[in-house]
Order: sequence, then structure tokens, then C-alpha cells
Amino acid sequence: MRYYIIAGEASGDLHASRLIRAIRLKDSNAEFRAWGGDLMQAEGATIIKHYRDLAFMGFSEVVANLRTIFKNMRFCKNDLLAYHPDAVIFVDYPGFNLPIAKFAKEKGLKTIYYISPQVWAWKEKRVNTIRKTVDKMLVILPFEKAFYKKWNYETEYVGHPLIEIIDGFKSQHTVQKIREELGFEEGKKIIAILPGSRKQEITKKLPIMLAASRYFNNYLFVVAQASAISDELINSFTSSYPNVKILKGETYKLLSISEAALVTSGTATLETALFDVPEVVCYKGSAISYAIGKRLIKVPYIALVNLIMNQPIVKELIQDELTPENIKSALENILPDGAARKDMIAHYKQLQDLLRAGGAASEKAATIICGMS
Repeated sequence: MRYYIIAGEASGDLHASRLIRAIRLKDSNAEFRAWGGDLMQAEGATIIKHYRDLAFMGFSEVVANLRTIFKNMRFCKNDLLAYHPDAVIFVDYPGFNLPIAKFAKEKGLKTIYYISPQVWAWKEKRVNTIRKTVDKMLVILPFEKAFYKKWNYETEYVGHPLIEIIDGFKSQHTVQKIREELGFEEGKKIIAILPGSRKQEITKKLPIMLAASRYFNNYLFVVAQASAISDELINSFTSSYPNVKILKGETYKLLSISEAALVTSGTATLETALFDVPEVVCYKGSAISYAIGKRLIKVPYIALVNLIMNQPIVKELIQDELTPENIKSALENILPDGAARKDMIAHYKQLQDLLRAGGAASEKAATIICGMS
């Protein structure tokens, strides 16, 4: 089987890489041509576009880069026709993937979506497009199956892939060995900063997150630098802070030894919860993007933890609320002896049980995909 996979972000690269591995276990002759990243490439996929060249965040940023986006779409359509895969697998990234799915379906290609677009958050009517253009939707959040059911569209809940990924990591690493490997001073308490994997979000949020470090001189703040982000960009923000260090491409090791974390919205909020690290969710976009988003997005929370549990488990500091002073207050509440720490960790356990109920996501998804051949 020949597969064409499109993942436009770091989290998509992670999940798609695991899916590729699971498919290979069932079909050793499988071939993969892909839009993605280093993790997918490591699993044997031929990467034709890297996600670092595709990730545009927010409405205004998308508008500013429309020419590039349309150029990429034209390239993708031509490449699909030239490669003519047995199936096209779309991983989240809806602004790009849904139009390509429509094109692929029109050309008679089999279409599979792994990790649903967040149609439950805004533009619900996109479900009508999905029903017409996606042969099989594989969802990873427990409430998504019921959501699609309301629209008379059957999906498959495969569980969340982060469960198996993080369980595997924990089984191979101990806190003591990680500290020794990274060279962090014994006994030094760490607060992780996860500023995201896109230049735009780092530029907006990281300076504010770093400013809060001045209130916590007894802690070492460590910035998780995504592999696709340049050293120059991160260093330009961190160089003036004496209690701040940088750790590149080792987010899971960092979370394993952290007391708490400041995290941008997105998959990282869920990863942090699965490591039982109390967190403060930080979001700030351009004024235009936020104003538009506030009018369109219907969900009550931005953090996946809160959305899945349908209650405010973790503190969200959004837009103008994201200030160093507010971060200080929220952090103090979840550090050791903080009033909210114990309850937050207890809710994390409930969240983990809920996500485990779906099974081993990559294996289950691979079984379904290979069964469609």
C-alpha cells in the first residue's frame, strides 16, 4: 500500500510517526510520502514539505501568508495526482487538509482523517464537508464520537495516542537518570516553560512567561525549545534572565523533573497533564485574531484538559489576562503547598482513566486503516 500523509504541525508529526510505525507492523511493504517532520522521516516517510514551513497561527497571520498557503495547496494537489496513493491520511491541520481532502475525494482517492479537526469548537457546518469528503474519521477525544453522531456521521474512537507515547517514555526513564543526563543541580526545583513550536506564538507569549520568572528566584525556569525553532530566536528572549535555561528537543524529560509548568494552549497542555505536572495555560494572539476568534469559537475553554473534563481544571490566562503578575499568582497556587495543586493532580488521574478507555490509539487506527484496503 502507498500512503500519502499530511501533518502540518509538531504534534501531527508526533502522532503520524507513531501511526506509520503501527502500519508498518501490519504491512511491511507500506510506502509513505508525507508532509510532516523529523519524526515521520525517522519512521521511513519521504518528507516533501516540513511542517516548520507550513505553520501559520491565527486569522491575521493566515491572511498575511495566503499566497504561500495557496502555492502549497497547488503543489500538494499536483503531487497527489503524480504519486496516486492507495489512501490519503490527514492529521488534524484542517485549514489545509479539508480542502485537500475534498480534492482527493473528487479524484477518486481513499480519504482517512486521523485526529479530527476541532469542528466542535467553531464552524460546525464543516461536518457536512467532512461527511462528503472523508471516508473514515478516527477521533481521539471521547466526546467527539457523540458530537459527530449528532450530525449523523459515524466515526471510530481510537483513544488518545499520547497515552501510549507517554507511558512508553515513563517506562524507559527515571527522574534520577534524567537529572543526571541533563546536568541539572541536585535539589534545584524546576518550572517548565512550553512556549510552543511556532515562531508567532513564541514571539507573543514567551517574553511574558519569562518575565514571571523574576518572582521565583528559588526556582530554575527551563524553556522547552522545539526542534524546529532556531537557537537565535529563543536566545534573543532568554539571555537577560539569570534563572532561565534552555532545553532543546527534550520536552518529556523536562516535564518529568518539573514542579509546575507554563504552557501554551494546544497538545502541550494535555501532555503536561499526563506527566502529572500542575500547569498554567497561557494564550495570547494578535488583537485581530483574538477578536475574530472570540466571536467564532463556541467552546468554554481553550485547554484540552478543561475541554475533555468539561470543567476548569487548569487555570487559563487568555489575551489581556496573560501578565507576569497573573502568572505569579496562578503559579503560586499550584506549586508545592499551593491551594490548588492537590485537586489538580487528582483531576489529572480522572482524565487519564478517561483517555485510556479508547485503547492503544496508533495500533487501533492502523488496524482500521489497513482493513480498508
